[in-house]
Amino acid sequence: MNTIATAKTDGTNKMTDPQTQPYEVVRFNALKHGILSRYTVLSHESHADYESLVNSLMAEHLPAGATEQHLIEELASVIWRKRRVLQAEGATINKGLKESARSAKTVIPAAAPFEMGLSGENTDIRDLMDLKPEDVTESHQSAKHDIAVTDKASAILRKGGDRAYEKALRALLPDICEWWQNYVDDEEYTADATGLAAFITEHITPFVYQQEKEARHHDAIVNQTIGEGLQAYKLEKLSRYETHLDRKFERTLAMLI
Repeated sequence: MNTIATAKTDGTNKMTDPQTQPYEVVRFNALKHGILSRYTVLSHESHADYESLVNSLMAEHLPAGATEQHLIEELASVIWRKRRVLQAEGATINKGLKESARSAKTVIPAAAPFEMGLSGENTDIRDLMDLKPEDVTESHQSAKHDIAVTDKASAILRKGGDRAYEKALRALLPDICEWWQNYVDDEEYTADATGLAAFITEHITPFVYQQEKEARHHDAIVNQTIGEGLQAYKLEKLSRYETHLDRKFERTLAMLI
């Protein structure tokens, strides 16, 4: 006797009884008739991802009826909202990091509080955050070379003598010479030994030493930037809400089991 005939014999239609339907039918009915899904998924969120989540939970727990299907949708709703909590947490942290990256004058000195001359002046922290270890090493070596060159030019000018100005210029790096020429063209310094010495003291020496210190304290600056950007107090409400969702998940799962 076939299945349909058996159903007619015992008075029960097994093809329409939810308790005896194939699971594939039940799970898609749950999505079609689910009460929570229409409110859980926002218009800009992926309905396909949510349905995939519900289907996975249905396959895991094999609901026997409408009540268990509802509990599974409750679980899916909690998981979906926890996803939002993580997104909100990431957005909050990123916003804080962006704010701290704009504050080089406070973040960088705080990273090495006992280092004199680490001002963060004219520094973009985003450039430091993007450096790889090998880049940091190269930057530190380059900064030390710049210091040596600058100190040599300063020593030539202090010693004085014939052609001290020309010798000091030759000792400086091409980029610094170009920088110097711009100041001369703008008539901020005179093109002589006195003017060059003042330029080195007021601009070049602070700059190259700043570069060396930023390279030497690179890891501390990165950690300080991240630490200030986290702003843990802004994550407190999200943490409490996540705890609430965890408890709701545990209670719902207990009822389902």
